Amino acid sequence: MKQLTRAALALLMAASAVTSLAQADYPRQPIRLVVTFPPGGSADAVVRMLVPKLNETLGQNVIVDNKPGAGGNIGLSLVAKAPPDGYTMGVGAAGALSANGSLYAQMPFDVSKDFRPVGLLAGIPFVLVGHPSVPAKSARELFALAKARPGQLSVGHGGNGTAMHLSAALFSQQAGVKIVEVPYKGSGPAALDAMSGQVPLAMVDLPASLQQIKAGKLVAYAVTSAKRLPQLPDVPTFDEAGLSGYDSTGWFGIVTPTGTPAQAIAKVNAAINDALSDPAIQERMRSLGVEPAPGKPEQFGAFIQSETLKWSRVIKQGNIKLD
Repeated sequence: MKQLTRAALALLMAASAVTSLAQADYPRQPIRLVVTFPPGGSADAVVRMLVPKLNETLGQNVIVDNKPGAGGNIGLSLVAKAPPDGYTMGVGAAGALSANGSLYAQMPFDVSKDFRPVGLLAGIPFVLVGHPSVPAKSARELFALAKARPGQLSVGHGGNGTAMHLSAALFSQQAGVKIVEVPYKGSGPAALDAMSGQVPLAMVDLPASLQQIKAGKLVAYAVTSAKRLPQLPDVPTFDEAGLSGYDSTGWFGIVTPTGTPAQAIAKVNAAINDALSDPAIQERMRSLGVEPAPGKPEQFGAFIQSETLKWSRVIKQGNIKLD
């Protein structure tokens, strides 16, 4: 029995040594990065501009695999079922990682149980814009107009369940106004309809609206971030305009299946932060209206929890459902 016990202990120690060595050598093969957005969007563009730097730092190729659909649920469900070896990770956004659990009656995964945070990549602030014919030239005037005309104004957004949709809902709730929310298939179509006057207002991202704002074809009322944007220094935040504590941005980051070795998570996180700290990459990201957001895995995890709580309240109050 003693000999068997010693043999078993020896095998366990050997297995542990092999596992530790494998983790120390990570990565030893390409890493599949499941991106829950279609090719061509700002989030996909950011991921692809980070990849060359990640390849260089990690010494292995990071392969982008676009799996859009169902608000990010399709792609992340694949990640949740992948082996937790550090070779399959996913890029998810605010919707799939913090809001979808309240929007959908059934989910293919549980964010808190099935994933571990690797790192936040970026934040995407939005701007509330309007057609020049709207009889309000400031955010405060717009709030007063909306209160005086309950249900008569409408606001376009980038699609049901998107961060733009939820940002519009948060605006309505905090301002205490009733505005009809109109979904579009993306930020661009919503901005175009606001510019043409098909809808008086739109909650959109900067790439879809900045040029039109500067040309005077759209009026910018307020930005959703906690601070003013360098691209629109004269446009107040919602908080400055009177909605105390308003803060809403889109965001996306990398998660990995629960059980992924801590060393793998740490190495990928360090590579992400190194890429996000590169001045050239930062400049390119900001040109897309995206703000780099480096940080530790535990910070990203706490952020996901706080965002989940915030959006669950907004969704419940607005009685927002997608199925």
